[in-house]
Amino acid sequence: MFQKLDPTAVARPQSDFAPGPAPMLQWIATEQFVVDDSYQREIGRRGRENVLHIAEHFDWSKFAPVIVAPVEGGLYAIVDGQHRTTAAILRGIDQVPCQVVQADRTQQAAAYAAVNGNITKATPQQLFHARLAAGDTNAQEIADVCAAAGVTITRRNVVLRQLKAGQTQAVGALARCLKAYGRETLITALQCITETSDGNPGFIRATIVEGLCDALHGTVWRDAGEALLRAMDGFSFVDTWSEITEGRDHIFPGTARKMVAEKVSAHLTRRLSVRVSVEAH
Repeated sequence: MFQKLDPTAVARPQSDFAPGPAPMLQWIATEQFVVDDSYQREIGRRGRENVLHIAEHFDWSKFAPVIVAPVEGGLYAIVDGQHRTTAAILRGIDQVPCQVVQADRTQQAAAYAAVNGNITKATPQQLFHARLAAGDTNAQEIADVCAAAGVTITRRNVVLRQLKAGQTQAVGALARCLKAYGRETLITALQCITETSDGNPGFIRATIVEGLCDALHGTVWRDAGEALLRAMDGFSFVDTWSEITEGRDHIFPGTARKMVAEKVSAHLTRRLSVRVSVEAH
């Protein structure tokens, strides 16, 4: 499971190498910190929510060293880490680990911009797998549903046409559907994709899954078992998606979801209602 860092996948930089003075690592009292509002953002509403979340779930294993620069008066200007430091103060912590860099105000502002602007944001799939590895119960519930339906969540973003049967990136949609419709409806909706036709690669996408859940939830169709899957063998996700998007440069997810649900319902009304009625008698 462990891998060494592999820099060979990235081209070697051609620019001159001038990293500046090596930083020092040390614990610093929080009362020595200041914030330079000439380049630092103030803590707004979303920032306050983030600070509260960090404070409520405070854990040193999740606390990266704060980047600071010495300024006059024996103080330290925070370059990166204002939110987590504020959260630490809320928890009564009076010292935090810091990376001390030698930088004037211009260099501090440039460092702030670089640290906050050059972040490789984790994908929802990567966060899901991290939460699953950490034992998160919601992630485990989603993983169990996927296992039951023959679905795997990719670890990185993939172009839709390159997805294989059973692969999906729609972590958010799976979580929403599990909460709104429950385990059985979501499993059945996923099976309508993975266990019909050729497995419909690339169609375990948010609007399709949510549309299927809309159409199946609370109906006799959901519990029709093999009859449902055989009826869905005749449903073309490719043609349906083409019809929904034809002539449109953009379609709102809610509109697409509703149209998918309507087309699935119409198809099952034609193909399955009579069969289910006969079997019921």
